[in-house]
Amino acid sequence: MTPRKSSALRRPRNAMPVDVRRALLAAGLMTKYRQRPPYQRNDYLGWIGRAKRPATRQKRMQQMLEELSRGHSYMKMSYRPAARRG
Repeated sequence: MTPRKSSALRRPRNAMPVDVRRALLAAGLMTKYRQRPPYQRNDYLGWIGRAKRPATRQKRMQQMLEELSRGHSYMKMSYRPAARRG
């Protein structure tokens, strides 16, 4: 097992459910997901995981996929990726 990078998350880390992983891979968005800051990735997983109804879970997953695809929003808020340091 490879060691995880430490992060500054102050909340418990949410594990990625299998259906979320499959959706990200099927949509070709895993790289974009991994480029997001740790708190955003964790928030998406927690938000999807807290859905009580399957329809709500699916709607939240679809929103995450659309936001990752567009690249400029996070939880319906404006988002600009940090400039890469070279």
